[in-house]
Amino acid sequence: MEIKRKRNHGFAQDAWKLFRKNKAAMAGLVVLAVFVFFAVFADLIVPYEKALAQNAQERLMAPCAQHWLGTDEFGRDMFARIIHGSRRSLSLGVGTTAVSLFFGGIIGACCGLYGSRFDSIVMRLCDILSSVPGLLFALAVVAALGSSMTNLLIAVTIVSLPGFIRIVRSVILSIVEQEYIMAARACDSSNFTIITRHILPNAMGPIIVQASMSVASMMLTAAGLSFIGMGVQPPTPEWGVMLSTARTYMSTAPYLLLFPGIAIALSALALNLVGDGLRDALDPRLKM
Repeated sequence: MEIKRKRNHGFAQDAWKLFRKNKAAMAGLVVLAVFVFFAVFADLIVPYEKALAQNAQERLMAPCAQHWLGTDEFGRDMFARIIHGSRRSLSLGVGTTAVSLFFGGIIGACCGLYGSRFDSIVMRLCDILSSVPGLLFALAVVAALGSSMTNLLIAVTIVSLPGFIRIVRSVILSIVEQEYIMAARACDSSNFTIITRHILPNAMGPIIVQASMSVASMMLTAAGLSFIGMGVQPPTPEWGVMLSTARTYMSTAPYLLLFPGIAIALSALALNLVGDGLRDALDPRLKM
């Protein structure tokens, strides 16, 4: 056990060293850390009530000392709405990715380990889901179930499931025929032991990379649905909703579009840079 712990610790150290050498990935990690800080400590930075409080006398105010990012059409503080919108947008991305990873991991593991008819049926279903554009399919699900936060989570989760099922299945298929798996089976180890002690630790690299990039994709999908009025509903502060309501004031108050747009672009870019860095750091071929 001690030798295994040292080996895992050494692998983590090597991965972190490779990750730190990637300047773009480190920059993305810093930006992502800032957004996570805003999301976690949003209530301490600015009260949530300020993101909802309306003031007709201060509507459409340009950025100033009193309102750093200006105010919207109802006089609500844009800085407060951006900060609290980060919590909503990041929680949507992380939440849907976590649920998709859990169910997709179980289904993909079953396909990779047991195969046969179950594998064929699941792969055909994944082909069908993948043939439909993700945003269009999520739109159809929300339209059928109704516009709400819960239904948005369900729609975005279904869209991301095929990707996780495929990646977990492909990784496990490449691992199950390795000699150490055959040795474990020869020692009469149970399937549960083989999965938890041998397969999952060696499959985590590609899965972590897929998950990090999926968060950005899910955030953009959720923002897109909110933008067209099928996701999070006003007056809840969410970046896609803020972009949608700002369209009317594009010429008179362009900052209403600018700041939420920058927030979405920066967070998605940061997550993709971190995902690229993790992919390179966890690639065993780069450690040779």
